[in-house]
Amino acid sequence: MYFKHILMVLFVVLLAGCDQQGSSADKEVHAPYVRMATLKSADQNTLMLSGIVRARHGTPIAFQVGGRIIKRQADAGQSVAQGQVLFNMDQRDLKQSVQAAKANVLAAEAAVATAQADAVRMKAMQAENLVSVRALDRSILKVREAITRKDATKAKYAQALNGLSYTQLTAPVAGVLLEVTGEAGQVVQAGQSVAVLAHDGEREVELFFPDVIRPPQFGSLLYTPGRLVDLTLREVSGAVDPESRTWRARYSVLQDGQRLALGSVVRAKFIIPGDDVQTFVIPITALDERGQGAVIWRVINGKAQAINIRVVSITTETAKVQGNLKLGEKVIALGTHLLMPNMAVKELGE
Repeated sequence: MYFKHILMVLFVVLLAGCDQQGSSADKEVHAPYVRMATLKSADQNTLMLSGIVRARHGTPIAFQVGGRIIKRQADAGQSVAQGQVLFNMDQRDLKQSVQAAKANVLAAEAAVATAQADAVRMKAMQAENLVSVRALDRSILKVREAITRKDATKAKYAQALNGLSYTQLTAPVAGVLLEVTGEAGQVVQAGQSVAVLAHDGEREVELFFPDVIRPPQFGSLLYTPGRLVDLTLREVSGAVDPESRTWRARYSVLQDGQRLALGSVVRAKFIIPGDDVQTFVIPITALDERGQGAVIWRVINGKAQAINIRVVSITTETAKVQGNLKLGEKVIALGTHLLMPNMAVKELGE
């Protein structure tokens, strides 16, 4: 009996050992393979960015009076001359306003003539002491009041004429219509934009720089293969965009700007001053960003470990980063969004 108990205890111990070995084997088998990439040194002095060609000046076009559009005479993308008619508005209500204002002017002029005639009679009667001096003063005051009312009605008449002329919307300068939103039959308010006009003349390139790089004063536009055109910084945003974490900058194109199509995408080259911190190039897929700052992952003793880094710039395929890294060190290049700290992994070649 005692011998049977000993055999049972040994069997349980052996069975537990087999389970532990099987569990360890399962963990080893299920550790995922990860593709690795080698850190390479980056040439930080050159930065290539894509930008959009913009007009130096752009004007939203709007009526100065409200009403209903009856005719549209321009389309988006059309080149227009200064003074060219773009839209026409219904004039009926404004014509009536002009007629009413003109009638008020005629009435005011008649009132002035009547007041002046009364003042002349009062002056003659006062000379014969038939009326008092106060009565004469009142008649003179009425003349002044009538003249003031006439001036006011004339100003309103001129204002009504201006309003009538505003029913024809013309291009303030020569340029290209970037967009046209007004349509015939549409009722618009005064100041409501119905088109956007890009002025002829200087062209600019709008670019967005990473927040860690302040836009430099000068750059070069890749105008044609083998030819560079100088760029000069004109303006830069006052603060980094909170969503994209970029600086918006506009550069003036110093040569042949008119030949650049508005809205086209161009490439620009900039020389960025270096610093003492080494910069590395990694595949864009090696970056991991989960709302707490960018990290990359390396494998230490078969486990994934995250490293905090600073992103200098990004292209469609690579990223330039800085951090506690070493040249030639290997980092995980794919699937970083699935990794967890101390997660068991197996290295796979590049």
